[in-house]
Amino acid sequence: MNKLITVIAAGAAMAAMGSAANAATATADATAEILQQVQIAQVSDLNFGTIVPDTAASGTVVVAANAAGTRTCAANLTCAGAASVSSASFNVTGANGLNVDVTGLGTLTQLSDGTNTMPISLAPSSSVLAMTGSAVPLYVGGTLTVAANQPANVYSGSFTVSVDYQ
Repeated sequence: MNKLITVIAAGAAMAAMGSAANAATATADATAEILQQVQIAQVSDLNFGTIVPDTAASGTVVVAANAAGTRTCAANLTCAGAASVSSASFNVTGANGLNVDVTGLGTLTQLSDGTNTMPISLAPSSSVLAMTGSAVPLYVGGTLTVAANQPANVYSGSFTVSVDYQ
């Protein structure tokens, strides 16, 4: 029995030495890059100006999503107050060389005076912005539908723009 125990112990020792002799190791590094958070700052509001509705038909007023905020008024509407017309504008900053998605504009669907409403749809100047290391402008324009005999008042609504890295 002693011979059997000695043989088993010797075999176990040889197996342990054989494993260590064939072992290999490698080293790897762990890294993390922290980016600045995407920031957005509101610069100006979307303003359609002053509009006089038609008595017989609805019409649309469009403010372009650009720096000029160019307004186009349907032929049956009277548009005034051109000096106050503007697209909404924002400055977006983020890590240089990355792209940012623009979302969230579908939340505002109408302007209201508290009683009456007018449908609105919003459009950004771009749905993806390329970050350059400095503020990148984002403009939001829209299309407002003015009903025939739309009641006179000041109509308003708020919207939120969301930006995030792709």
